[in-house]
Amino acid sequence: MIKYQRFDELPAWQEAARLYQRVLDVLEEANVPVSASYRGQLERAALAVSNHIAESRDRMPTGDIISHLVDARAAAAEVQSMIGVIIQRPKLARLSEPLQQIRTLAESCARQLSAWIGSIENGPSRSKSASTDGQRGATAE
Repeated sequence: MIKYQRFDELPAWQEAARLYQRVLDVLEEANVPVSASYRGQLERAALAVSNHIAESRDRMPTGDIISHLVDARAAAAEVQSMIGVIIQRPKLARLSEPLQQIRTLAESCARQLSAWIGSIENGPSRSKSASTDGQRGATAE
């Protein structure tokens, strides 16, 4: 089993960081026709994925770890939904490829988090150390 010393070594966190960076790339484009509240919510949801993964690394009971990972997965689903709502807008046609990249990254994060949660819940050892190691097989594709 691979053990990670810091949260930013976790493959799931790294994917979540890529997600947030891609969201920023799109939101920093000139003249993106979405409301300020939409921008803020998308940015917060994307950042919440990596933040919840980082928080799960804090030494806490397994149930709390799973709770943070579930919250991260929910934030990834929120990003997917937010992109799904706007991706077909004609005014955003020039951004369809980067928006699809965001959606794909969010889906990847959700899959990795689901696998990680499953490995904690169903793994051979439900010990705290097994759940906080960020097992590569459970967090990387």
